[in-house]
Amino acid sequence: MTTPGEMAITCRGLRKVYHSDFLRRPFVGLHGMDLDVQRGEIFGFIGPNGAGKTTAIKILMGLQSATAGEASILGVDHREHESKRKVGFLPERPYFYEHLTSRELLRFYGQLFDLPRKVLDRRIEELLVKVKLERFADVPVGDYSKGMRQRAGVAQALINDPELVVMDEPMSGLDPMGRALIRDLIFEERERGRTVFFSSHILADVEMICDRVGIIVGGELRGAGTIDELVGHQVEHVDCVYRCPEGFDDAVLPGERVRGNTGERSQQRVDPPDLDKTIDLIRAAGGQVLEVNPLRASLENILMTEIDRKKQVDSKRMGVLN
Repeated sequence: MTTPGEMAITCRGLRKVYHSDFLRRPFVGLHGMDLDVQRGEIFGFIGPNGAGKTTAIKILMGLQSATAGEASILGVDHREHESKRKVGFLPERPYFYEHLTSRELLRFYGQLFDLPRKVLDRRIEELLVKVKLERFADVPVGDYSKGMRQRAGVAQALINDPELVVMDEPMSGLDPMGRALIRDLIFEERERGRTVFFSSHILADVEMICDRVGIIVGGELRGAGTIDELVGHQVEHVDCVYRCPEGFDDAVLPGERVRGNTGERSQQRVDPPDLDKTIDLIRAAGGQVLEVNPLRASLENILMTEIDRKKQVDSKRMGVLN
């Protein structure tokens, strides 16, 4: 069993209620969230827009106060200034003084952590190379593209060599090469024993790099675990790729045609119990089975299922109120 001291982030009953004169009623942004992020892991935080990801991150980073509940960062109460000393943070929409160059920007943030000059000088040059901004180190940030700004933001989040890196949508605005660069940096931080906690809408990246994932919908944490724990190993469908002679009627096959091309490759999606029957029919027609690809549920499937469940609950609740 993991002890609290081994946790990078711990939340218990974390709740946030917003009050608005316009809405005339309170809006619950977080519903008593319990969450553990272990030291040394990459943890992905996913959910639709408005789910509560940024709210939770802002509370942890001290940018908003929780209505109720408790949270700790590296074993220290998140409300204590000391809890942020070993944390690097990239907000969803970082704002930088546009007249500063990236080298000046990193120096500014490094001085906030009281880094010795020699240490800071070395760290700045290392990070400029890591995020591939060394050629633009003396160009004002105001002249940067969105992707370059994002890379500069990642560099500032790492300037103090943090034990915990918290990033809100770090892949935002990045092209495929930029995303690959940030993925490599995240892997490198984990290899150094650091913890990375980030939110993202890019589920393919989350599936690729995260040790564990938390799914939040409507302010409620709907599940947390490894990809296998969340998605499972159950095969939902099987894609059978085959080749059959001219005139073959694929309507006799069970399931759904994904791709049909007489004389070349065709593809049929079937339920697992129908696979043997499908193969027998193809062979009986003189065809050849080329590939059999099992399809398991994806993280996107799980997220969409949770979103649909939340909509159904909300609809029933509104029906009762009406």
